[in-house]
Amino acid sequence: MDNILNWETQSGGSSVQLSQAETDALLEAVSKQLNQGSFNPEDRQLLKQMVESLGDSRGMVRLSFAETLGEIGKPAIPFLLDALANHPNAVVRRAAAKTLTLIADPIAIPTLIRAFLEDEDTVVRGSSVGALARTGEAAVPALLEILASPEPPESTKGHAAWALAFIGAEAKELLYREISSNSAEVRAAVVGAIAKIAQEEPEEGAFSLLINALSDPAENVRCEAAAALGNLSHRPAIPNLVELLHHADGESRKAAALALMKIGDRSAIEPLRTVLTQEPEAAVKQIIKLSISQIEKHSEENDW
Repeated sequence: MDNILNWETQSGGSSVQLSQAETDALLEAVSKQLNQGSFNPEDRQLLKQMVESLGDSRGMVRLSFAETLGEIGKPAIPFLLDALANHPNAVVRRAAAKTLTLIADPIAIPTLIRAFLEDEDTVVRGSSVGALARTGEAAVPALLEILASPEPPESTKGHAAWALAFIGAEAKELLYREISSNSAEVRAAVVGAIAKIAQEEPEEGAFSLLINALSDPAENVRCEAAAALGNLSHRPAIPNLVELLHHADGESRKAAALALMKIGDRSAIEPLRTVLTQEPEAAVKQIIKLSISQIEKHSEENDW
């Protein structure tokens, strides 16, 4: 417990865990100073003590300190980074990452990446990738590097892909370039991010990239692209999805049938019936049958 009560930071000095009354008084005093414009951002010990107070047992108090540190902004960043990297209390590390989410400064990216990849606490890792997502385009190269590496587990890569999708249109040009990455995992994540862009800012370029990805050499990229086009109900993709129904890979055929089902256009029924008679895999046959029945049902409802 002593190492939490007296946390020696890399920047020197120490902070102590205050009583609840002292913590409340600190928060009130800092809030008053900020309102009056008298807060001193050069007071290192005060900033350090505020970061230490992120470990308070009361959630609303932690939130208030996080919001106050977020308002202070850049002067608080070194202390938040030190806490995220070194504090023995996971509650403080979690809150430090969440506070860095509010500030969203690119200078935090290296420390956030390390916490995302290495911290033993799952909440710290999740909060760190959330902060990376909020940081925006500046975080994209580091996230792409994680996706391209063989070392991180699939769960970590899934979070990195989510962060890319969250950033979306802010890094549009960079993401569009990465659709030709040598890494299939990068391409699949980029397809997911482009789908988000197409949803938020429908533009021909995004849809064209998704359609082109249906012919990607990697199964996961093809399936991701088919799912995206289905979710977006992009009718111009129907001919390409029909073509994918004939792919040698069963998962790709299944993804195409599901996408056509979600689009729900009657023009897909006959191609689906044709491939149904030729389909060698029972699991894919079931999906094709489901797709036909759902499109027919949808068409009947629209007729009314």
